[in-house]
Amino acid sequence: MLALSLIVIVFILVGLSIKSLPLLRAESLGAILSESVWSPLNGSFGFLPFIMGTIWVTFISLIIAAPLCILASAYLVEYASEALRRMVLPLVNVLAAIPPVLYGVWGVLFVVPFLSQYIAPLVGAETTGYTVFAGGIVLAVMIFPIMVSIMVEVLQTIPYELKAASLSLGATKWETIVKVVLVKAKPGLIAAVVLGISRAFGETIAVLMVCGNIPQIPKSFFDAGYPLPALIANNFGEMMSIPLYDSALMFAALLLFVLIFGFNLISRLILNRLEGKS
Repeated sequence: MLALSLIVIVFILVGLSIKSLPLLRAESLGAILSESVWSPLNGSFGFLPFIMGTIWVTFISLIIAAPLCILASAYLVEYASEALRRMVLPLVNVLAAIPPVLYGVWGVLFVVPFLSQYIAPLVGAETTGYTVFAGGIVLAVMIFPIMVSIMVEVLQTIPYELKAASLSLGATKWETIVKVVLVKAKPGLIAAVVLGISRAFGETIAVLMVCGNIPQIPKSFFDAGYPLPALIANNFGEMMSIPLYDSALMFAALLLFVLIFGFNLISRLILNRLEGKS
């Protein structure tokens, strides 16, 4: 099974690389990644706005999701009753099964108007609401289930003896959680966050619906953005007669594949390290 997985990964990597070669032959990799002008009709394929849009949306989603997931997981493991835990965890898993387009519709109907009418005026900003902030909020909700599920499993592996020793020395329940449980579980929590990043990088429809899809480098939370998945979904199959356009979109897919594969590999290594120490 491992060999088959590696073969599939290699085939995808080779296939995307071959399709990306025309663009890489026409322009240097450094120029492609650092240029900010995206004008296929003029032969300009600068990927910096799409890379920065992806980073902004992912970063915002992690700022929102990571603390909430850690607190929710700590509560479910350390404070919640067994009955409550058995009721909540399946509901969290149900959230992961909701189609991304429904999250996108929720973002358009509620998040976007909320940002434009209530949040932006508080900071003196004018926006339609279709921003990287909206994309980050929607993504935060989407990655919440996978991060909570992994974090709960990690926290449940912490030996009871460690917590009992901390409590016997006079530490409070909260001090024990912060200074013992979370410290011991740090590798697993990091792995959960990395998996959340991988999920956020690959989301397409929901982000496409709320980010604005303007090829610019966002300078604030209330600027529109254009993440890589949205670029591929919006343009693939259109205007393929433009020279290098098809190759540019294949390069976007290659870049996204490398990013997601890299983060998944890192999280797997961290989890293996955690399992080896347990």
